[in-house]
Amino acid sequence: MIDGEVSPSEIHGSSEDILSLASRAGGELSALRLMLRLSKHLHWCELQKIALYPSPEEGWQIYSSAQDADGKCLCTVVAPAQNMCNRDPRSRQLRQLMEKVQNITQSMEVLDLRTYRDLQYVRDTENLMKTVDGRLKTASENPRSINPKSFQELKDKVTQLLPLLPVLEQYKTDARMILRLREEVRNLSLVLMAIQEEMGAYDYEELRQRVLLLETRLHSCMQKLGCGKLTGVSNPITIRASGSRFGSWMTDTMIPSSDNRVWSMDGYFKGRRVLEYRTMNDFMKGQNFVQHLLPHPWAGTGHVVYNGSLYYNKYQSNILIKYHFRSRSVLVQRSLSGAGYNNTFPYSWGGSSDIDLMADENGLWAVYTTIPNAGNIVISRLEPQSLEVLQTWDTGFPKRSAGESFMICGTLYVTNSHLAGAKIYFAYYTNTSTYEYTDIPFHNQYSHISMMDYNPRERVLYTWNNGHQVLYNVTLFQVIKTAED
Repeated sequence: MIDGEVSPSEIHGSSEDILSLASRAGGELSALRLMLRLSKHLHWCELQKIALYPSPEEGWQIYSSAQDADGKCLCTVVAPAQNMCNRDPRSRQLRQLMEKVQNITQSMEVLDLRTYRDLQYVRDTENLMKTVDGRLKTASENPRSINPKSFQELKDKVTQLLPLLPVLEQYKTDARMILRLREEVRNLSLVLMAIQEEMGAYDYEELRQRVLLLETRLHSCMQKLGCGKLTGVSNPITIRASGSRFGSWMTDTMIPSSDNRVWSMDGYFKGRRVLEYRTMNDFMKGQNFVQHLLPHPWAGTGHVVYNGSLYYNKYQSNILIKYHFRSRSVLVQRSLSGAGYNNTFPYSWGGSSDIDLMADENGLWAVYTTIPNAGNIVISRLEPQSLEVLQTWDTGFPKRSAGESFMICGTLYVTNSHLAGAKIYFAYYTNTSTYEYTDIPFHNQYSHISMMDYNPRERVLYTWNNGHQVLYNVTLFQVIKTAED
């Protein structure tokens, strides 16, 4: 329970459910903010019914749970018996103040309508008052000018002015009401200032500390998640529309990295210009970027940034290049032996996509094919420093039948098309050297995907879709690592 009195309770559901529950409890500021911040990250907690990071001194407990029928991650949060929502009488005081403000607002609306109506009446009688005033001046200056007929006309005019008296009386009443409302508003301001000072001195700081503590625990929870099997892909989230039909964009894929930079590479062949944005927000706005001019042009869109370096395929060759952003220099060049290039074995969309570099939780990979492999997809795990091939797998899946592919936890997932209606159709498991056909749909919103890569830090798919930079959240069937594992 959040609205009304708060008692020890369990809140179950996905992050969307918790956000919905929080939105129905508009007045309970402290607990709500905690829950809202918490719900942003709850999708990291899955599967086994294990209590994670209980805090007896604080009372909040986070439980993992299982996925529902739709593949959504479910989590449980146990609220403390005593929290800021029910222990603090200011919550009730704020509700009372809100009621007073509402009453004052209604009174002001009534006054406004009445004043407008009466003002129109006063304006209508203004000419009449001027006429009566003129007649009275004439009678005062020359009493003999008043005859019975003139006297009767003056009397009729005065009679017409009599309805104005109640209006003036109402003005007096309204003036007194305005004084009373002014006093109530002054009192409200004093009470609100007192609450603001008290909250500023205690509640805000306590709330901030609680939020930071919860974020730390949830980050630890995320780090304890093991690898899993892909079971679903979210609706697309369009970050930006920029560049040509083909291209790639990415963030650093190395999990321990705290690097927030975003890189963008427009086009699929002979390009050399890499734009580096300071943050994702800067990328969305197209601001605060620097330019790297690569010493060798690239081919395709299968580039990846790993531990501060860009790995890409050199144009018209099967040479892999490691370019270090900080030093702006090439650290390593190495040929990927036997790999096709220059549209020999591309994905279905072409674009010199013969060699696709990618990274996941297990490291750096190259996806390509060779003539001896008859055009079937080959996976090679690479050593990041030397680009030496450590191990290779033949998947048996024809590369020209694939729209795109990406690695998650050592498993290669392949889409059956780059066009609308595409789905994730094939999975190859390097840990067992086995494969299976899958049926995982996703919405290809802009109908032409030329780049799709997984980022293990953020657990999202980065795609370049017909000049749009798009993200997809992924749902993994995961097992939480415990101390006994």
